[in-house]
Amino acid sequence: MKHRTITALFSIMAGTLGFASSNAQDGANKKMITSEEWGMVDGKMASLYTLKNANDLEVKISNYGGIIVSVMAPDKDGKMADVVLGFDTPAEYPEKSQYFGCITGRYANRIAKGKFTLDDKEYTLATNNGENHLHGGVKGFDKQFWSTTTQEGADGAKLIMKWTSPDGDEGYPGALASTVTYTLTDDNELKIDYEATTDKPTVLNLTNHAYFNLKGAGEGTILDHEILIKADKFCATDDGGIPFPGLAEVEGTPFDFRKSTVIGERIEQDNEQLKNGIGYDHNWCIKDSRDGKLQHVATLLEPESGRSLDVSTTEPGLQFYCGNYLEGQKGKGGATYQHRGALCLEAQTFPDSPNRPDYPSPVLRPGETYTQTTIYKFGVAE
Repeated sequence: MKHRTITALFSIMAGTLGFASSNAQDGANKKMITSEEWGMVDGKMASLYTLKNANDLEVKISNYGGIIVSVMAPDKDGKMADVVLGFDTPAEYPEKSQYFGCITGRYANRIAKGKFTLDDKEYTLATNNGENHLHGGVKGFDKQFWSTTTQEGADGAKLIMKWTSPDGDEGYPGALASTVTYTLTDDNELKIDYEATTDKPTVLNLTNHAYFNLKGAGEGTILDHEILIKADKFCATDDGGIPFPGLAEVEGTPFDFRKSTVIGERIEQDNEQLKNGIGYDHNWCIKDSRDGKLQHVATLLEPESGRSLDVSTTEPGLQFYCGNYLEGQKGKGGATYQHRGALCLEAQTFPDSPNRPDYPSPVLRPGETYTQTTIYKFGVAE
């Protein structure tokens, strides 16, 4: 199917998620960003920012964890639905969330046995995923309050978030100053730009962990979605998600999505890798280095609604995870998030890269700047 950017205007009912804007503007100003108090978490008041473009596409993001709380997107008939999983209050995220919508870091994905060696020194991290380290540890970037500024410019509404992770935070070396900028453009793109610097050599892998269901959050599973991933290889893993040596070919396997394929078509095949991941929970290898070049890597389509999502990134890897550990959490508005009720498309470097010199390097040194850009573009199929 061909895809097009939405150009018509779609109206959004006021008070989505039950929040009343503290500085609402009239409908003449289509490109805007507003803020409001959201609720208490970890003894602090979290804020919620609403970004809106000229087409009335609307995204809500919190300064707590940089969480994408909601994305209101239209279907082929102009009907709006919230297409990301989340909760009504910030306090529910550390209690019930499986990294819903957040910035994950310092290191997204897994590091084997919570250890790595850099410049002949071994570092020990939390083992918070079986015997392995996952998504930055016990209190990663997802549980931090980020300082925020906002901008409204020709390229869209921007939410600029900053946080400095201190030297030794969760076992990682170096004070790491990070900036994450969310921009909602009039091309219905949610653009995420990452930047970071360090005062000591360290390792870094940032991404966003949004859970998408293009039918609408809580509206059944994603097994009928169709996905295309532009990769010839993927990281075959053990049952803890740690890659085996080398890269595996997708050819002739259930991991070949070079042509758009229904997700549920092969997910129950008798395949060792599907068993290890309890379904799809693997890194697809887009390229072999962090060359900084932006390219289109995936397209997701939900045929009934016609909603589509295109992913472009500068990153060499894309973790496709299909909600294998969702188990009936109650989310926004009392919705139930059932097994495989959403999927994640996490742009990243490869899992366990600090221990794998054959992988794109995650090392950041003083004087260098880490950069990453990922774009989620919402549309409808013709």
